[in-house]
Amino acid sequence: MPFDAASSSAPVTARPGVPPLKRIAWAGLGSFLAIGACGLLSEWSGLTWLMAPFGASCVLVFGLPESPLAQPRHVVGGHLIASMIGLILAGLLPAAPLALAAGMALALIAMQLTRTVHPPAGADPLVFMMAGQGLAEAWPQLLHPVLAGSALIVLIGIGVNWLAGRRPYPLYWV
Repeated sequence: MPFDAASSSAPVTARPGVPPLKRIAWAGLGSFLAIGACGLLSEWSGLTWLMAPFGASCVLVFGLPESPLAQPRHVVGGHLIASMIGLILAGLLPAAPLALAAGMALALIAMQLTRTVHPPAGADPLVFMMAGQGLAEAWPQLLHPVLAGSALIVLIGIGVNWLAGRRPYPLYWV
């Protein structure tokens, strides 16, 4: 019998099955639209709307919209907080292994304290610290891509989940 480490004694229930194909199709469409929109807006505007952690955000928003980690507060707030920590540390420390580890750990602590935990945002400090930009040049990136891109994912998530007509999103805002 499988063991659940969280409760230390209760058996784990059966693993989840494959979602219905309709749900999978809507998740794929939503992810395509969100990443495609961020990419096209980057090309058309000359501003950055896309960063790698947004792919993982789409997995949550479109594949698991009921998850607390997929709610707007977590998606936008988590990316903003983690990115800000990455930007601050990028201006103070070289991107050495221990500095990168500290950035990720501080981002997790800050997200937990602010109730904005969003796993994809854990990569944001690494992205910003490894980019090697100075603090002054990097601050505008809090608007593009972080705020603009994460908000766009949430907006497309609202639209796609509404069109799909099968699940509410978001479950809560704050």
